[in-house]
Amino acid sequence: MRLNRVVDRILIKEPSSPSDQYKTIQQQPQISSDLRNNLENIKDSFGNSPDIVIREFMFMQHNGLKIAVIYMEGLADAKSINHFILEPLMSENRVTEYDLGAVAGSDVFEQLMQFVLPVGGIEDVTDLQSLFLAVLSGKAVILADGYDRGVQIGLKGWQERAIEEPTSQPVIRGPKEGFSESISTNIALVRRKIMDPGLWLESLRIGRVTKTNVSFMYLRETADDKVVREVRTRLERIRIDGILESGYIEELIQDKTYTPFPTMFNSERPDVIAAGLLEGRVAIFVDGTPFALLVPAIFPQFFHAAEDYYQRSDISTLLRIIRYIAFFIALLGPSLYIAVTTFHHEMLPTPLLVSLTAQREGVPFPAFVEALMMEVTFELLREAGVRLPRAVGQAISIVGALVIGQAAVEAGIISAVMVIVVSITAIASFVIPSYNMGIAVRMLRFGFMGLAASFGLYGIVIGLFLVVQHLCKLSSFGVPFMSPYSPVTLSDHKDVILRAPWWGMFSRPRSISRRNPDREDSSPE
Repeated sequence: MRLNRVVDRILIKEPSSPSDQYKTIQQQPQISSDLRNNLENIKDSFGNSPDIVIREFMFMQHNGLKIAVIYMEGLADAKSINHFILEPLMSENRVTEYDLGAVAGSDVFEQLMQFVLPVGGIEDVTDLQSLFLAVLSGKAVILADGYDRGVQIGLKGWQERAIEEPTSQPVIRGPKEGFSESISTNIALVRRKIMDPGLWLESLRIGRVTKTNVSFMYLRETADDKVVREVRTRLERIRIDGILESGYIEELIQDKTYTPFPTMFNSERPDVIAAGLLEGRVAIFVDGTPFALLVPAIFPQFFHAAEDYYQRSDISTLLRIIRYIAFFIALLGPSLYIAVTTFHHEMLPTPLLVSLTAQREGVPFPAFVEALMMEVTFELLREAGVRLPRAVGQAISIVGALVIGQAAVEAGIISAVMVIVVSITAIASFVIPSYNMGIAVRMLRFGFMGLAASFGLYGIVIGLFLVVQHLCKLSSFGVPFMSPYSPVTLSDHKDVILRAPWWGMFSRPRSISRRNPDREDSSPE
């Protein structure tokens, strides 16, 4: 049986590896010189779909050359195709004006590009795979009888969402524009902010079926070459049938470490991505999503907001301190309450201890079960508020929390203090600017609650040691995740918790890239 498998593999030339299989799937026949044969292949490949438009006509009738224009209805702009392609090609006056001559002795596509078609972005097409990709990308393809190639013209015409204010990262002071689902629009928004020819862009198609356009951008003189090569290598290694959102890319190329903490930063703000590029990071754009990725990412980055750099330095520093305090409250709030009320009564003042004891007198559950019930209930309300329609979601969250909390206290299931602790913890978790970091805190909170119920404050301290050790072991594209805390980089501490004035931040973060370290221009005027 094993020998038969080997013989069958040789006869059918089965690919020996996933990469070979991927390449075999991508191989498509070349365009034939027979126009009728090409059109039949196109119709068969699309299953005679009614939205594939094929317009055949005679070009330069005295020579009898047959031409076909192929495009996808809804993806290409039909009005532009009629005005810029069909009208010039079918206009006898336009053709004879330039005296194109006999087609047999010259390349008709070169003549079309030089004299007839008043559009830009014209590229050659030599195989059916490229032709299918062009049509499905919203382009129009021109084929001619007797030629084994064609040309594709970019005339995309699908509907796009307008540039709107970001919903996940709002600011009081700062730009109000956010990314959309169009990758070309997103790239243009960043180029508007960084008008430098050194801002390089590389693109590739990922996804055997979706063929999603993925691009990464970096400043040539600032970004670390090792990081750029690593990003390029990891993207080229992806073998998957479809990419629908940047979260696919994030999970496929992130450092292979099991961790609740995000090691790649995402944002839907062009100013945030531009600021990351100026610091030497690499931005990754995925077509079809308003969220772009930034690598490498470090821990303090998730506590910075775009508004920090638009306010005065003292205001930004105060807000950052508040965020770090909120981080520890969201992480340790319920666990500290469980530890103190269960094991360390001596730490509380006597009047407060008496008050807490009186409130918990009729509660039938220990503090851990009490906190676990409230935390799970609040997580359910929060998730329901996100998934419900916007007009109903906020009402459900607020009313549900008030009604359930009040009813639980009156029924004697939950103490009033526990409702206060859980509410403060929830509010503190919303202070963290990054949604991904907030999710990590929510996950770890339950672990700290278990440690507090088992070992008290000793368990919380042990948990903190484990978390810090885990954070110090993480990296993002070769950069330590806890930079500039570990390893310590004193020059980078001017923009971590404290935010120095702009005239004091004269150098870029050395933990990200050591190329072109100075922000200021030292050249004489």
